[in-house]
Amino acid sequence: MTGLPRRRLGRTGLMVAELGLGAMDTPNSSAGADTVNRAIDLGIDFIDTARDYEGSEFLLGQVMRGREPEGLHIASKTFSRNINGSQWDVDKSLRILGTEHISLYQLHDVSTMEAWEEVTGEGGALEGLQVAQYRELIGHIGVSSHDNEILRLAITSGHFDTVMLEYSAFFPETAELIDLAREHDVGVIVMRPVGGSGRTSVMRGRIDEGYQGALRPANLLRYVLSHPGVSVAIPGARYPSRIEENVETVSSYTAMSDAERREIEQEAANFYE
Repeated sequence: MTGLPRRRLGRTGLMVAELGLGAMDTPNSSAGADTVNRAIDLGIDFIDTARDYEGSEFLLGQVMRGREPEGLHIASKTFSRNINGSQWDVDKSLRILGTEHISLYQLHDVSTMEAWEEVTGEGGALEGLQVAQYRELIGHIGVSSHDNEILRLAITSGHFDTVMLEYSAFFPETAELIDLAREHDVGVIVMRPVGGSGRTSVMRGRIDEGYQGALRPANLLRYVLSHPGVSVAIPGARYPSRIEENVETVSSYTAMSDAERREIEQEAANFYE
């Protein structure tokens, strides 16, 4: 391994390892603390959590209180849609994480036009995060979404320093949004880079049964990180071994060729057939 490459997280100016950790499911393991510690030990410096990920902020807080790692960027999220709720969530995140500052705070899963209008309108959650930013409690503001039109609005609105979206061989269509974000200098955080929604478990089961094709976690990570507009990919992990596998891949991968991308996209399209 040669160490994790780094990328700029859009106009935040933060330089982060291109492999992060999505900590939603990490608490659902007796090895959760070991997993987070292993991630930090191996150079992962961007960890994503949320107020609604049960036990996740608490776990990260316990780990950070024990070691106080320098250069670690925590990103959390609020599901609140109004100004008071988002400020309350920031304050609670700070207490649970045991820190005075959070690098990035995001509006969580803004995936309908109704939600978009609510969070960006007068008295919306965006205003609450702007207040928290003014108070220097958070560094930057982002948004996560599963809707491409909402993501397009977020990227071009000027309100957000980052967007979190789903991109993989299973969801290649979001590549154009990544290109758009790059044009606007908006950082791109990729959720579910190795499948998600149960796909990863099915994939690993097939590999255990002797599958020899291209559709495997290491290649899916290569696929995502081959796009130069991606800032950081955040696969989830419950065990240190998964962290080690991902770090090994990202430390030594080469970008995919067009032919390799087409092959893995085709296999992903036929995944459930």
